Amino acid sequence: MFARISKYWIQAFVFAFGVCALCLMFAGAAFAQQGWDKRTMVTFDAPVEIPGISAQVLPAGTYVFRLADSAGNRHVVQIYNRDETHLYANILTVPNYRLRPTEKTVITFSERKAGEPQAIRAWFYPGDNSGQEFVYPRKRAVELAKETNLPVLYIPEEIAPNIVAPAATPAAPPIIALREAPLLAVTPAGQDVAVAEVVVPPPVQTASAALPKTASALPLVALMGLFCLLVGLWRQPLCVR
Repeated sequence: MFARISKYWIQAFVFAFGVCALCLMFAGAAFAQQGWDKRTMVTFDAPVEIPGISAQVLPAGTYVFRLADSAGNRHVVQIYNRDETHLYANILTVPNYRLRPTEKTVITFSERKAGEPQAIRAWFYPGDNSGQEFVYPRKRAVELAKETNLPVLYIPEEIAPNIVAPAATPAAPPIIALREAPLLAVTPAGQDVAVAEVVVPPPVQTASAALPKTASALPLVALMGLFCLLVGLWRQPLCVR
C-alpha cells in the first residue's frame, strides 16, 4: 500500500515539475522577445530636431522611440507619436559607446545657436553602454558640423526620403535602403572622412574585468522538464485501493 502511494506521488511530482519547467522556458523566451525593440516613451519640454529630408523638428511633447531591427552594427530607430499611430521618422543609427550606463533613458544633443531647436545626436536605453547615434542626410550634416565644430555622420541625400517613408517591418524597402546606405562623416571644413575616424570604438575590456554572461540555463531546464514530462506520461499512475 505504502509503496503504491509513494510511486503515485513520485509520478505526480515528476509530471508537475515537467509542466512547470516548460512553462518557465516559454515565459523566459517571451520576456526576451518582448524587450528587443527597446521601446521607450520620451517627453521633450522644447522642440527638438531629428533627421529628415530637410531639418525636421518635433514640437514639445511625448514620443515613442523603438528599434525597427536589432541585427548587425547598423540599427534603424523609429520615432512615433505617443499613441504610435503616426510615424515621424526611420533613422539610421550606429553604435555610440559610453563607459557607464545609467538607469534612465539618456538623449544627447548637438549644441545649436540660441533659440534654435537642439538636434538629437544619440539615444541611450537604460542599462546599455551602447547607444544609437543618429545619422543625418549630408546637406544637414554639413550645416551641423559647422555649427558644432565637430564631425557629423551622414547618408547621401538620395537616401533621405526613406527617413519619412512608411516602414512597418524590418523587411520594408525604406528600412533596407537605410541599412545598406553608404555611410561617411563630414568635418566642419566640409571634408568627407571615414566613419572610423569619427565613431568612438567600444571600450577595451581588461583581463581582470568580468566577462558578460552569454549562456542561459533555460535550455537545460527545458530539457529536464521535457524529460520529466515524457516519463510522467509514459508511466501510468498506479491505482490505490
